[in-house]
Formats: sequence, C-alpha cells, structure tokens
Amino acid sequence: MYFFRLIRPLNLLIIALTMYSTRVFLYVYEQLFNSVILQRSGEELDFFLLVFSTVLIAAAGNIINDYFDVKADRINKPEKLIITKYIDRKLAILSHWVINFIAFSIAVYLSVRNNTFWYVFIHLLSINSLWFYSMYFKRKPLIGNIIIAGLTALVPILCGVHFYVQNEFPIGEVTNFNDAFTYWIYQLGHGHFIFILAFFAFSANFSREIIKDIEDTDGDKYLNAKTFPILYGAKKAKWIAGISLMLSPIFFTFLFVDKLNLDVADWSRNLIVFIPVIFALILDVSALLLLIKASSKAEYKRIDKLIKIAMFMGISLPLFWMAFI
Repeated sequence: MYFFRLIRPLNLLIIALTMYSTRVFLYVYEQLFNSVILQRSGEELDFFLLVFSTVLIAAAGNIINDYFDVKADRINKPEKLIITKYIDRKLAILSHWVINFIAFSIAVYLSVRNNTFWYVFIHLLSINSLWFYSMYFKRKPLIGNIIIAGLTALVPILCGVHFYVQNEFPIGEVTNFNDAFTYWIYQLGHGHFIFILAFFAFSANFSREIIKDIEDTDGDKYLNAKTFPILYGAKKAKWIAGISLMLSPIFFTFLFVDKLNLDVADWSRNLIVFIPVIFALILDVSALLLLIKASSKAEYKRIDKLIKIAMFMGISLPLFWMAFI
C-alpha cells in the first residue's frame, strides 16, 4: 500500500489517459483529413508498451524525488513521508533502478522493432532529467520547474512520435538523425494538436511547480535550497504562476478555433466542443483568485487540486472534438 502511495497512481493514470486520448485523436484526425490509417501489424501492442514504459519512468521519478526529499518532507509534509518511515531507503533506490531498467528495455525493444532512435532517446532523456532534477535542479530557481513542465509536455509529443513512426516511417527508409528529425517535425506539425496539448501541459504544470515551491518554502530553506520563492519572495512567484496559469486555456481556445476546422458561425457546436476548455478556464480563474490571497499550505493545496482538474478537462477536449466535429 505504501509503495503504491509512493509512486502516485492517480498521476500515473492521468499520464496513461493523456496518451490514449492523444492516440485516439490522432488516429481519427488523420482518417478524417488525410485518409491515413494505422496499418502496421502489432501497433496496438507497441503503443501499450510505450504507455507502460512512460508510466514506469514517471513512477521511478516519483520514487527518486521522494528519496532525495526525505529531510524536506519531514518539515513540509510529515504526514505523507513514506521513505524511511515505511519503506527503507535501500529498497526505494533499488526499486527506482529496477523500474527504470524495465522501462528502458521496452524502449530498446520498440526502437529495434521500428528501426528508429526516438524511443531510446526520449526515454534516456526522461530518466536522466528526473534523476538530476531530484538530486540538484529541484532546488534551483525556475530550472527545476521548467524541467518537470517540459517532461510533462513531452508526453503528448511522444505519442506524436509513435504515431508518425508507425504511419510515415517505412522500416529502413530513414537512416540518419537530420532526415528523421526534419521529417518528423513536418509531419507532427501537420496535426497541430500535439503542440497545443504540449503547451497546455507545460504551462499548467509550470504553474503547479511554482505553487508547490511556495508551499514547501520552510523545508526548502532547511535544505538551503535556492528556489524562486526563497530568492525573490512569494509575491513575485505568485505573479509568474498566475501568468503561466492563464496562458493555457487562452492559447488552447484560439488555436483550436483556428486549426481544427471549427465553423465559427456554428456557435452551438463550438460551445459543446469547447465545454472542457470553458470549464478549464473557470477552474484556472478560480485558482488564480485563490492564489492572489493564498498564504497557508491548505490554500495552496486547494489551488493545486483545481489546476489538476483543469488539466483533466484539457485531456478530455479531443474526445469532445471527435464527437462533435
């Protein structure tokens, strides 16, 4: 039970749902506009393995994050302390390495099977980024927040990589980095949705990370950390979190109207399609209003939950779009 609490199963479920929602959207979008159908044998199993390996890396990242945060967590959230209290540190670090090894092995298999370097490259990037974030960058101003937000944004991009590897890269056709990267960017940009969802994920998670730094100031000071709220104060940190928080639903709305062939005259259909965005915007505005006056950990936790729900609404947007396009 404590091990499952350590890996944060709800967050892992959101990652899996995001990836499958993105896959379904890309599949239907390409059928509607380009008549491209996933035909490669074993694609469904490949994608399941990709989701599984991504979830494993996130789980390992949660473990190593708590591993390096034991001292701070004794001050910031003693009621949630698991490592040293319920799980031995040696078992935690061993679990981290075993889980990452399984995830990377899956990436190697997928790369060999599909004759591409992308799976190995992105998995290595994610594993090492999470390690150095937990060990060092988490206690530096903004760079740690950017790393986590960037890795979150990488989740839908990884789905785009998989989709176009399966559909557009005949085995053995692309053999060098430059050709593969150029071709992938061209094809991935064709759908637009990947970049929109990635930006949404980045901005929302960047806000969450800043807010968590404000919440954890006491424990971070004990570790002599140099996070943005410690160096420049909670007020300036709130400004950064608030601006980032408001960018995602605004950007989401305008880009979907422009790129996904919505008829601007059909307001009834647009309203239905954008129900998730409308709810996300309401939640983000509510979180922003709470953030302005927030001063206690309970208030910051409430804001964090609102942002999580807004992110879930963003995940559901492609399903609404496919139902009413």
